[in-house]
Amino acid sequence: MDVRPKVSRIEVVVNIASGSVSTQAPDEMRALLSELGLTANVRAPEGGDLTRALREAVDAAPDLLVILAGDGTARTAAELAGPDGPLIAPLPGGTMNMLPHAVYGEVPWQDALRATLETGRERTIGGGRIDGRDFLVAAILGSPALWAPAREAVREGKLTLAARRAQRAWRRAFSGRLRYALDGGPRGKAEALAFLCPLASKAMSGDEQALEAAVIDPKTIMEAARIGLNALVSDWRIDASVQTQHCRTAGVWAAGRIPAVLDGEPARLASAAKVEWRPKVARILAPPAVEGAA
Repeated sequence: MDVRPKVSRIEVVVNIASGSVSTQAPDEMRALLSELGLTANVRAPEGGDLTRALREAVDAAPDLLVILAGDGTARTAAELAGPDGPLIAPLPGGTMNMLPHAVYGEVPWQDALRATLETGRERTIGGGRIDGRDFLVAAILGSPALWAPAREAVREGKLTLAARRAQRAWRRAFSGRLRYALDGGPRGKAEALAFLCPLASKAMSGDEQALEAAVIDPKTIMEAARIGLNALVSDWRIDASVQTQHCRTAGVWAAGRIPAVLDGEPARLASAAKVEWRPKVARILAPPAVEGAA
């Protein structure tokens, strides 16, 4: 949708406890907006009550909701805003920044915001939904997701806890496989599954109406390590232990609860989960050049 919307009422939510957000970020945000002739209500909640701040920002019915936080907060904002709510601008303020990098490229949040406010166009984005939770970039199910809690502990500086979680993840790796069916097809077994949205998929254009499903099934630790190496030097999807196809729905089953990572954030799913493509999750504001490249 090539629309240059009018943006006058702006709400901003800044997570100063996030991975790459400084305590000066709220003032920097106000200064940048003032330079562009705009004002905003900037919320920087303390104590981690981000969901309440996001809900209040959405309820204020702004023209634009700017998020400077991690992927999980951006995903929550998209869920709260929905396809009929305010435009959102998910800026890179976390550790991985999967969604902002997919939308704006790997640029500082100041550059992303400036370009968005000067040349931004409205764009509806789709995503996946699993167990009532949306993801806009990627969902990983199975043993690779077991490492997410260890990563979170490292990010929080809790190295002893990170070591314990890493040991637990290593012990549980290859201990239980997933069963799955894509688009109602035959059931298969795999060590892990990944579902990539068009924003993140290298094999899909940004306007395709489906997910890219990757069936990840290494048989040994060495094969798993090879997938990791491919992820570092090229594309993990090309590994012989990975098979991909497009799908709109999927069923996933396991003997126990399914470990997952949704847009970089750890989650725990039930033993049976349904994954589905949603064509309209939220509306974002993005520069047209970046939009065409997504």
